[in-house]
Amino acid sequence: MAGSKYPLLEKIDSPADLRRLPPAELPAVCDEIRRFLIEKLAVHPGHFASSMGAVEITVALHYVFNTPDDRIVWDVGHQAYGHKLLTGRRDAFDTLRCLDGLSGFPNPQESEYDTFTAGHASNSISAALGMSVASSLTGVDRNVVAVIGDASIAGGLAWEALNNAANANANLLIILNDNDMSIDRPTGSLNSYLAHLTTSKAYNTLRYKAYRTLKRLRLISDRRRGAVLRFTNSLKSLWVHEQNLFEGLNIRYFGPFDGHDINRIVRVLSDIKDMKGPRLLHLRTVKGKGFPAAEQNPAAWHAPGLFDPSTGEKIKESGAAPKPPKFQDVFGKTLTELAEADQKIVGITAAMLSGTSLSELQKRFPERTFDVGISEGHAVTFAAGMAKDGLRPFVAIYSSFLQRAYDNIINDVAILGLPVVFCIDRAGIVGEDGVTHHGAFDLSYLRPIPGLTIAAPRNEHELRNLMAAASKATSPWVIRYPRGRGSLTDWHNDPQPVAVGRAERLLQGSRATILAIGPIIGEALKAARETGDVGVVDMRFLKPLDEAMLDEVLASGAPVVTLEDNSVIGGLGSAVAEYMARKGASNRLRAIGMPAGSFIAHGTVAELRNREKMDAAAIVGILNDLITTRK
Repeated sequence: MAGSKYPLLEKIDSPADLRRLPPAELPAVCDEIRRFLIEKLAVHPGHFASSMGAVEITVALHYVFNTPDDRIVWDVGHQAYGHKLLTGRRDAFDTLRCLDGLSGFPNPQESEYDTFTAGHASNSISAALGMSVASSLTGVDRNVVAVIGDASIAGGLAWEALNNAANANANLLIILNDNDMSIDRPTGSLNSYLAHLTTSKAYNTLRYKAYRTLKRLRLISDRRRGAVLRFTNSLKSLWVHEQNLFEGLNIRYFGPFDGHDINRIVRVLSDIKDMKGPRLLHLRTVKGKGFPAAEQNPAAWHAPGLFDPSTGEKIKESGAAPKPPKFQDVFGKTLTELAEADQKIVGITAAMLSGTSLSELQKRFPERTFDVGISEGHAVTFAAGMAKDGLRPFVAIYSSFLQRAYDNIINDVAILGLPVVFCIDRAGIVGEDGVTHHGAFDLSYLRPIPGLTIAAPRNEHELRNLMAAASKATSPWVIRYPRGRGSLTDWHNDPQPVAVGRAERLLQGSRATILAIGPIIGEALKAARETGDVGVVDMRFLKPLDEAMLDEVLASGAPVVTLEDNSVIGGLGSAVAEYMARKGASNRLRAIGMPAGSFIAHGTVAELRNREKMDAAAIVGILNDLITTRK
């Protein structure tokens, strides 16, 4: 197209179009993808640095493999924007993360090229291994590739999969996208090991060249590869004095190679694609590649929001009026204050140091701050061990990620009654990150566990009060709060004593009462005032419930509405219904929350609340229906 900014990219509506290009044009394709991402993500914010760093890997995979017949499984999916551009979604890219638009992650309902739901870390190898075994058992000849980052491969699920991949002898290729980053700086000895592998680069390069030569001369076959691998491993022990960890698992290792040398990656993939058995290709990349500001500070450019593409400066929210802080920032600053007064307080997170604002504690007390990487189960049991020997751990984890540690919460914390404080961030509808990130279930899956105190503050003052109370508790606590800003600009109060299990009446009313929990109570207050003569109670605690307050509300006989930013099953609505059943109460009850019959997609919080009938307008309609019917 004459005058087009993206003359090659605009000709690619599917990977088949990409595969028609000569190899010499692939660097230009990569350049156009990066320029396109910069232009679009500057005004339609999303995950920036990861996708910028994975461009060459993406192009090479679709160039060498016959997608969608061959399978590519992306881990997490932060890096998959280039993949979306090459698979027919370029013209819809302006709808990225918008209501009814493109998902920010791979989504099989969106495209046949998205082979598996992504969003949580470390699942790609397991899923790809399952696909490989399924292909073998059903007689389908296809390649299966898992693309995983250096942070995700440290997750326990990934190592379970690696162990089984070796035993299954499956036809599986694993691409290790090693950019020395997750969202924050990676942690743990595995990251150090991956960095150390570059010291044996000369050996690995020599071995790869030898393999190519033998293959070209037809002196190597699948039957002989195992013996050659064992022989070269013996030579390597003389060279580098250390066994390759992956080869120790009987997974053939290639690399490390430059993950931005597109033609080299294409050659290597072409050479190893038809090998049988599990293989791992180690590619070193730069997160944020092609955008200097992101290369220099990739953590800050993981999801930067709006920015000026020409200067690299982030665009701040407009308006001179001061804005309330984010709940996560109030958590981080409050925990730091509590830690200054109590040296037994420690903070733990799982690869979300900045995302949870536990970075505030790290600045002041680095020796008491622990980022354990993508290992939520370990984070919980690690905290349990600390609590068992006298420390007061605060575990900050996103709601949807805490699901991965459910057994640890029950077996290692609750049964022992240990004073671990779970600060659950991103509770409720989170917005544009969508289905894999909404905190829809934490109240439901935590409420049945004996011994837990479960609370949700309606504002920043309440969060500080609850954290102070939890820091003195002798049993496990849960405090949940949402993504985004609170409602108070003068949030820095002196924490006040909290009566555990006590609700607070915010509005009097005789025609109906709304029982709400968490910041969504703002919608309840709007609806009550618009309807008129409707009471509002901040339940504050899901467990223990304020039964005295419930008795007072039920005694009037007026209808009751429960409101929560959680699944409508298992949380506040269920707890109130169970209590009413035990008491034989005859009040009409309507529970409002996240739907039980479907998962919520992506969009702004306001759009999604409106769609799911969780906003003030929907509550007004429900109240009027209940009140009118009662008459």
